[in-house]
Amino acid sequence: MLKIQEIRELIKLIDQSSINEFEYEQEGAKITMKKGVEEQPEVQQTPQAVTQAPVQAEVPQQNPQTVEEKPEPKSEDEKPGKEMDESLHKIESPMVGTFYASPSPDEDSYVKTGDKVSNDSIVCIIEAMKLFNEIEAEVNGEIVEILAENGQLVEYGQPLFLVKKQ
Repeated sequence: MLKIQEIRELIKLIDQSSINEFEYEQEGAKITMKKGVEEQPEVQQTPQAVTQAPVQAEVPQQNPQTVEEKPEPKSEDEKPGKEMDESLHKIESPMVGTFYASPSPDEDSYVKTGDKVSNDSIVCIIEAMKLFNEIEAEVNGEIVEILAENGQLVEYGQPLFLVKKQ
């Protein structure tokens, strides 16, 4: 059975692709996604027979006067202590997928902090639906910071590298 996060990823990938209809069936569960010009992707899931009793979790009550909420930063760029230099170019993920810094686990990373890159230099791979997509630097410059971890799930538009343009 697919997890909710996996279904959300599928929806994003289908939405970004030219596929109009997608069907997936496993162990009696069936997911159908259709998209049209004026429709949003639709997910239908046929539930399996559940043989386990529902699980109930107890949430401890908290006194609202003693709970102190701190607003979380909205993105990597807005974290405290990490000021963005406007002269730096962000290499962003063009898709949802898994970030890989090297072509294979036993090889060195494509780039490290301080490496010089040209606009056609490969800086990483993003795996999406078993396809490995090579990501290019897009600019000439020097890698200042690597923002993604090897094997990390990345979102569309998420900054992966900061490059000082030359």
